[in-house]
Amino acid sequence: MFVRKKLNKSGKISIQVIQKLNGRNKVVKTIGCSNNAGVVEKLFLEGKEWINRLSGLQEFSFSSHKQELHQFIAGIESLTVIGIEKLLGKLFDEIGFGKVKDQMFRHLVLCRLVYPVSKLKTVDYLSKYHGLCIDINSVYRYMDKLHSKQKEAIQDISYAHTCEVLKEPLNLLFYDVTTLYFEIEQEDDLRKPGFSKDGKHSNPQIVLGLLVTQQGYPVSYSIFEGNKYEGHTLMPIIVSFEHKYHVEKLIVVADAGMLSKDNIRELKARGFEYILGARIKNESEEIKQAILSRELQNGQSCVLLNKENSDRLIVTYSSARAKKDAHNRRKGLDRLKTQIKNGQLTKKHINNRGYNKFLKIENEVKVSLNEEMITLDAKWDGLKGYLTNTGLAANFIVESYQNLWNVEKAFRIAKSDLKVRPVYHRAQRRIEAHICITFAAYKIYKELERQLKIKKAGLSPEKAIEIAKTIQKITVTHPLSDHTVSKMLILTPEQQNLANLFDF
Repeated sequence: MFVRKKLNKSGKISIQVIQKLNGRNKVVKTIGCSNNAGVVEKLFLEGKEWINRLSGLQEFSFSSHKQELHQFIAGIESLTVIGIEKLLGKLFDEIGFGKVKDQMFRHLVLCRLVYPVSKLKTVDYLSKYHGLCIDINSVYRYMDKLHSKQKEAIQDISYAHTCEVLKEPLNLLFYDVTTLYFEIEQEDDLRKPGFSKDGKHSNPQIVLGLLVTQQGYPVSYSIFEGNKYEGHTLMPIIVSFEHKYHVEKLIVVADAGMLSKDNIRELKARGFEYILGARIKNESEEIKQAILSRELQNGQSCVLLNKENSDRLIVTYSSARAKKDAHNRRKGLDRLKTQIKNGQLTKKHINNRGYNKFLKIENEVKVSLNEEMITLDAKWDGLKGYLTNTGLAANFIVESYQNLWNVEKAFRIAKSDLKVRPVYHRAQRRIEAHICITFAAYKIYKELERQLKIKKAGLSPEKAIEIAKTIQKITVTHPLSDHTVSKMLILTPEQQNLANLFDF
């Protein structure tokens, strides 16, 4: 059998399936007729398809490779990014965030990891690269719902998964704070100017407190007014965490910014143990003399009893830290010398902020460096103190405190990779929803980091996400049968490696 084009008297072309019998052509089937060249070609191909189906053949039969290619391209319905869902969506579900049934939460969290921008630009991204049409107002409505009904559940999910992964009680936790500024001038009850860790002292801000495990997994967070002293943020989040999860023998690790008599008193009263950075230069003269008299060498430590509160004060010495302390002081002093020389310093600069503590006034007019204070300060180079009420070994105390960098890393990733700030929302409920979305995104980041390490992938989370962003799905509709198929495109060795690692 074959397909024939027959010109009719009307000027139209009929497409017929012909079978030759006994030397004569017999019309088996008329596919259709048209005077449009494009339609005629389509009918012609349908005729060939009809013959193939009748004879049991399953392959396409185009008249040329070029025509086949054009037909394929014409049938492409969409090309969307699928790698993000395959990689991060899988982790999202494994953690348990899929229990939050709103798909909007999934979209916002995954986008925060891949394309951390404003919510308006997020909607645009989802439309262009994922084929999702989402109204920006529905995003804002969902954020209101997230704040009122889901944010506590999200922290619970993160906590439960972390317990499952670590297979041990979470009784050693690390706490620190950072500040998040807003691109506005008007302050309110939450957003207030204060000491900014981003150097944005004139911008209203909020204070964000974060609790993480020794491995850096986030388990809880809290938001405070922008002008709140960071030491006053410790007890509310610790007490809330202990009450919520009933953790026994909780040990809190925090830096010297949390060290205050009130905090120590309340920590003890509530039965908490702690490891805090100590301000050894502010200790009593008796303790300071005891520290300096030890003349510690590199790697050595000493343990002293703080008579005021019966805590142990552990002091270590590091030659590397001593070099760093001396270097930083030289830089600060060089800057002060330049300012003195240029007449930029006056009596108003005499304070204890930074290296200004080395300034003094001569004859109530001249500002100069206090060489005696500089010499005294150099004696403390390389010394670091830790205050604790635990009975743990001194080396464990020091090692535990050094893990505070995990909180600093969390803040760094949240600010640089996840772009948690600057924050453009105005309503407090949406600010809190924004922080919650970032918290969930960071939890997925840490789970990705953990699994990459277990799999010995040799990839950073950032690199894995970059590869996932290049994996696409193509959807094609057959030009004749209208049958639609989709296919994930794995085109490079690194894409294939990622797919193998995470089994997609």
